[in-house]
Amino acid sequence: MVNRTGTYIAFDGLGQQDPTKSDFRYYATIQGWSASKSSDFRLTNSHEKASAVRDTSKLATLQASIRQRLQASKNTLIVLSNDTRKSGSVLSWEIKKAVDDYDLPLIIAHAGYDSVMNPKGLSDRWPKTLATRLNDGSAKAIHIPFKQDAIFDAIQRFTVNGEKLNGSFVYYDEATHRSWGYIR
Repeated sequence: MVNRTGTYIAFDGLGQQDPTKSDFRYYATIQGWSASKSSDFRLTNSHEKASAVRDTSKLATLQASIRQRLQASKNTLIVLSNDTRKSGSVLSWEIKKAVDDYDLPLIIAHAGYDSVMNPKGLSDRWPKTLATRLNDGSAKAIHIPFKQDAIFDAIQRFTVNGEKLNGSFVYYDEATHRSWGYIR
């Protein structure tokens, strides 16, 4: 049995070789937050639990590594931006595997938002594979802004062995957003 303690972070590389031109920058931000001495939170990153794969690796090699990482994960953090593609990216395949094969709770972080209290209102950002699984209820998900407190809270709470999400369109209430200073 695999020790499921990691968080798998999924984002759209947007077909870019330059990580600053893709959603990789959000992944790097999360790594920075976790490494910060001013934060008590430490991310157990599933990407560090399997061999590194170069961007030039064959798709089959990349997918084998992703499956290994997902199997060792307690949840999946999906970062969505205005640039996230609806189909044709590895992100779509990662979502399919996370939900269909590994039954991982999804933490859907929306970059560029201070609060998320109407997840369906952001459906234009969802890749098709995500939209299908949210709308048919097979994905258990919380929708959050791409903000440190929201991400760290969700990662700690919503896991395969932790607090269960009771649907596909869960979100933090207004009081929680206010307590984090996201809204006034």
